[in-house]
Amino acid sequence: MDESPPYQFKPHERPTLPGSPANPDHPTRRRLFYLLIGALIGVTGGLGNALVAVNLSFAQGTLGLDSDESVLLTAAYLMTNTTANLLMVKYRQQFGLQSFVRYMLAIYAAATVLHLFVHDFSSSVMVRAASGFSASALSTLTILYLMQGLPAARRLAGVMIGISIPQLATPLARALSPHLLVSGDWHMVYWFELGLVLATLAAVMALPLPPSERSEVFERGDFLTFALLAPGLWLLIAVLSEGRIQWWTERAWMGWASAASLVLVTTALMFEHRRANPLINTRWLGTREMARLMLVAAAVRVLLSEQAFGSVGLLTVLGMLNDQMVTLNLIIVAASVAGMLVAVITFNPADVTRPIAIAVLIIAIGAFLDADATNLTRPSSFYLSQALIGFASLLFMAQAMVIGISRTLLAGPRHLVSFVVLFGLSQSIGGLIGSALLGTFQTVREKFHSHELVQSIVMTDPIVAARVRAGSGAVGGVIGDPALRGAEGAALLAQQVAREANILAYNDVFLLVGILSLLVLLWGLLIRRGIRLRGEDSPIILLQRRLQAASGGAAKT
Repeated sequence: MDESPPYQFKPHERPTLPGSPANPDHPTRRRLFYLLIGALIGVTGGLGNALVAVNLSFAQGTLGLDSDESVLLTAAYLMTNTTANLLMVKYRQQFGLQSFVRYMLAIYAAATVLHLFVHDFSSSVMVRAASGFSASALSTLTILYLMQGLPAARRLAGVMIGISIPQLATPLARALSPHLLVSGDWHMVYWFELGLVLATLAAVMALPLPPSERSEVFERGDFLTFALLAPGLWLLIAVLSEGRIQWWTERAWMGWASAASLVLVTTALMFEHRRANPLINTRWLGTREMARLMLVAAAVRVLLSEQAFGSVGLLTVLGMLNDQMVTLNLIIVAASVAGMLVAVITFNPADVTRPIAIAVLIIAIGAFLDADATNLTRPSSFYLSQALIGFASLLFMAQAMVIGISRTLLAGPRHLVSFVVLFGLSQSIGGLIGSALLGTFQTVREKFHSHELVQSIVMTDPIVAARVRAGSGAVGGVIGDPALRGAEGAALLAQQVAREANILAYNDVFLLVGILSLLVLLWGLLIRRGIRLRGEDSPIILLQRRLQAASGGAAKT
C-alpha cells in the first residue's frame, strides 16, 4: 500500500519563525484538544516550583535544612529556569520542535522521579536545578499549544492566555498543599508533580504540534555569552535570595558574589554589543520603547510581591498556615482567571497601555486596603484586597507580553531570543528584587517598632504587670516555681511585643507598596501622554498593518 504524500502547507500556514510550528487550519475538535493540552502544560510547568516554594518550611523539617539552605531549593530552580532560554530558543530553531519537546519533557520527568529518591541537601539542589532547566520549555509549549487552538485572528489571545496560566501556580499550590501533605509525607508533592508531568507527556505525544522549519542559527560566540552571562545571573539570584535571611552586610560572600556578577554580566553584554549576530541584541534592547517596556514590567513585578510576600508573611506571623488559607487562595485563583479573561475580551490593539495603568491602580487600592492589619486579622480580611491584586496581576501580564511580542515581530525574528530572555529576567529578577526589597524593609521597620514598643514597657506600669501575671498564670499548671513562672510570663509578653512589631512593620510594607504603585501609575500616565504627543501608533496596530501589506503583496503575486 502506498504511503500518502506529506501534507503541503499553504503559504498562510507556514511557520511564522524557525522553530515555531506551522499554522494549519485545524478542525474545531482538534483546536479544543490543543487548548486543553496547552492549559495542562501551563499548570504543570508552574506548579512544579510553586509546590516547593510554598512549602519550604515543610521541606526544611523533612530534609533537616537551615532556613538559608531551604531557600536555595527555589533559588537553584530559578537559576536554571531563567537562563535556559539563552540557548533553548536557538536549539528549537536549529534542531526542530519535536526534538525540543521530547527531550525537555523527558528531562523534566526524570528530574521529578529523582526527587522521590534524594534525601540530602546537595542532591535536592541539583535536582531542583535540573527541574528548572527542563521546565523553562513548558512556558513556551503552553503558548504554542494555545495558539494552535485559536484561529489566526485570535492568536494574540493565545499568547495572553499562555503567559497567564503559569501565574496561577502559586495560589493554586497553596490551595492544594494541605490536601497533598495531610499524611505528613513530603514526597506526595513530588508524586503529584510526576503525575502531571506524565499526563503532559502522554497528551503531547497523542497530539503533537505541527512540524516546524529549521535553520542553522548557533554560533560559537553564543556559548561564550552563555558561559559568562549564566554564572553572573546565578550569583545575582543567590544574593537576592539569601540577602534578607543571612543579611546583606553580615556575609562577605555576598559582596564578592555581587562584584563577580557585575563583572560577568557586563563582560557578556559588551561582548554581545560587538558581535555581528548577537545572541542578545543590546542595541535593540537599549531602544526607548524596549527599555521602557522592560522597566515597567520589572516595576510592576516588584509591586506584585505584595501578594507573594506581604499578605502571606503577615498571616504566617499571626500563626496561619496553608490549611487556613485555602479559601483565600481559591478566591485569588478565581480573581486571576477573571483578570485574564477581561484582558482577552477587552483587548484593544489601539490602546494597549491603558489596562496596564488600570492594573497598577488596582494594585495600589489593594495594598492600601491591607495597611490596617491587627492581631485580629484573619485570611477573610484579605479576600477583597488579594482578589484585586490577583485580578491586576494577570491583567497586566497579558498586555505586557503582547506588547513585547509585537515589538519583537516588528523588529524581526532575530530578536526573539533577546526578548524572551529579557522578559523572563524582568519577571524572575523583578520578583526576587521585590521580595528582597519588601523583606528588608519589613525587617528594618520591625526593629524600629520593636524598639518603640519596648520603650513603653516598664514593670511599674499596672497594665504591664497584669499582662506578666496573666502569662504566668497560663503556665501555672506546669511550672511550680514562682520565679520561673514570672520569667515565663515576661517571655510570653516579649513574644506578644515581637508579634505586634511585625504586624506594624507589615502595615508599613503595604503602605510602601501602595505609594510605589501610585508613583508607577504616574510614570505610566506620563509615558502615555508622551506617546500621544509624539503620535506613535500602537505596536500591535503597526504589526497588523505590516501583515496586511505582506498578505496583499502575496495575493498580487
